Amino acid sequence: MSTELFRDAPFLLGMMRLHEDEALHQPNAMADWIEARLDQGLNWFDHADIYGDRQGETLFGQALRARPELAKRVKIVTKASIVTPGRDLSPMGVKHYDSSPEYITQAIDDALDRLGVERLEHFLLHRPDPLMNAEDTARALDAAIDAGKIGAAGVSNFLPEQWRRLQHAMQHKLVGHQLQLSLAYPDPLFDGRYDALIADNLQPMAWSPLGGGIVFEDVLGESLSRIAEDLETSSAGLALAWLRALPQRPVPVIGTLRPSRIDELLTGANLNLERPTWFALLEEARSHRVA
Repeated sequence: MSTELFRDAPFLLGMMRLHEDEALHQPNAMADWIEARLDQGLNWFDHADIYGDRQGETLFGQALRARPELAKRVKIVTKASIVTPGRDLSPMGVKHYDSSPEYITQAIDDALDRLGVERLEHFLLHRPDPLMNAEDTARALDAAIDAGKIGAAGVSNFLPEQWRRLQHAMQHKLVGHQLQLSLAYPDPLFDGRYDALIADNLQPMAWSPLGGGIVFEDVLGESLSRIAEDLETSSAGLALAWLRALPQRPVPVIGTLRPSRIDELLTGANLNLERPTWFALLEEARSHRVA
């Protein structure tokens, strides 16, 4: 299923900054924005309950309620398991992770309610929890899939043995893995994490695909700009194309909400890079020649 999950999706539209964009807080304005993205063929939206302390999911849900026909067209990824200090009800008031079945089940129900949809296409455990009881968590995820609340379960920021422990306890297959990956952070390609992901048939989703802007700096930025000009694309689009060239075609999670920027990235993400170009960018990213 992993290879089918994001078929033809050049990237996921990340909602991590939605709560900061006041122009989109009005439901009809947000509905217009969603509909415009859907008309572009962009139907995957990436959420998490910690984005804006649940405001991202809430604002998105208000837009869908204002225009109910959009709910059937959107595909939603959301994440949970991070408890922020403000939501910690214990005397500790500490940020922590909670993968207990009670917490995960409630988090899924709450996300469905905030987003105003009947089903989440993909639900991810946001961070690995050292206290996770894999069997209990697996039962909660399997039950949510069986009940039709989520289409598939996955993980984010897990190491191979962490996701394999969970997978071993599950009846359903884990489908996706959201990890940090970019030209600014290619480490998973060389420490075995990416190979493990491919071997286990997990669909990769790359968060921070532009390295928080680091890819545009120094020698790497100069190379991106020069090559992008030759290929008649943008530096940002070229950086996404570099990611998309990898096996299993990672799906970047972009953070911009600006339509003009999304148009620019859409053009670049569909670019097919030649192997020498890919390695030339890798050399600049790692600051040393290919061995």
